[in-house]
Amino acid sequence: MASVVIMPRQGQSVESCLIAAVNKKKGDSVNIGDILFSYETDKSSFEENAQTAGVVLEIYIEEGEDVPCLAPVMIIGEEGEDISQLITQSVVSDSSEKAQEIPKPDNQNAQDNIIAVTEVKIDNGGELKISPRAKNYAEKAKLDLSKAVPTGPNGRIIERDVIELANKSYRLYNEEQTGEINSAEKAAAVVADISSREEYTDVKLPNIRKIIAKSMQQSLSNMAQLTLNASFDAAAILQFRKTLKDNAQSIVLENITINDIILYATAKTLKNHKDLNAHYLDDVIRYFDGVNLGVAVDTERGLMVPTIFGADKMTLNELSKAVKNIAAQTQKGTVDPDMLKDGTFTVTNLGSLGIESFTPVINPPQTGILGVNNITRRVKQVNGEDVFYDCMTLSLTFDHRAIDGAPAARFLKELCVNLENFALLLAK
Repeated sequence: MASVVIMPRQGQSVESCLIAAVNKKKGDSVNIGDILFSYETDKSSFEENAQTAGVVLEIYIEEGEDVPCLAPVMIIGEEGEDISQLITQSVVSDSSEKAQEIPKPDNQNAQDNIIAVTEVKIDNGGELKISPRAKNYAEKAKLDLSKAVPTGPNGRIIERDVIELANKSYRLYNEEQTGEINSAEKAAAVVADISSREEYTDVKLPNIRKIIAKSMQQSLSNMAQLTLNASFDAAAILQFRKTLKDNAQSIVLENITINDIILYATAKTLKNHKDLNAHYLDDVIRYFDGVNLGVAVDTERGLMVPTIFGADKMTLNELSKAVKNIAAQTQKGTVDPDMLKDGTFTVTNLGSLGIESFTPVINPPQTGILGVNNITRRVKQVNGEDVFYDCMTLSLTFDHRAIDGAPAARFLKELCVNLENFALLLAK
């Protein structure tokens, strides 16, 4: 019996997914476990495996298309099977979130209600299939879709077809405005024009880059952000780290890093500074009892910030293990989308890249973010003598709407003191 494959929902906050690749086409045979298609949310990437065997009888998606969660993607069944009565639209129960099959009248074609396809009537009485994105582009550009050449699945007009039509219309318009020239002159002009241009490559902006761009712009536009910088003597944490490494064979611990130590100290220090462990929600500030620490992770797809929930309640070893696990999942693109939200404060580390100071951008609605810089050699006076020491700088950006400069500075000062006296912090 034929069945409908729908777009999965990955996390409660995900409304649609971007199709990265389609591995099966209409008419292809399918075995259980085969990868049907891969898709991306704004945070992660996934693959959809076949749950039933058979043949792809219909397909409604294309690469690069943004498909709503729980929408029909393809139909798999036996070759030659009649699917005219099969479900064409997924309806989800709020309690179960599972698609249910709905029969439709005999006089309707099963493809009419597929939400990823729009039917467009043209002058000769026929119809054209067109994806929503292509239709939206065509309407804005006021293009005659009857002149478009469809290259999508099943004769569908897709976005690139409309863009090509727009380019063609623009070229024809230019020719009409400049007058007719003979074909030899036109060919020579085209060659000369192409040769005079600089070579370049256009790369389509990934979905995650769009999300990051939008989030950063909104953050800087809607907040009153200010950054404070402070430094501390890193001798204590460097010695602590060295002790752990020297005794690695005799004690069973994670490979605790300098970043883990700073994350631990940050989570503990935030407990005394509720204004920075908060969300600014327009007319309300929400203060959190526990610290859900966001940790910025550099991935091939872009910057992502998974959350370590309850970081303030963890031991240093537990925190180190949690950070490594979530960072690995984030870099592989397999992290649960629900682990990429609800942070109460964020830490981002550029120290390993040699950065001495920077201005981290807050993740709204959080009220603060800590930037960690590299270690440099500086001089300070000890008993009247100049002494070299290992100095680390921290950069705190805070939302001035929610917290003033003095309280923010007190947090940064206490954090530096805790790091300079890390053994005492562990004993608390």
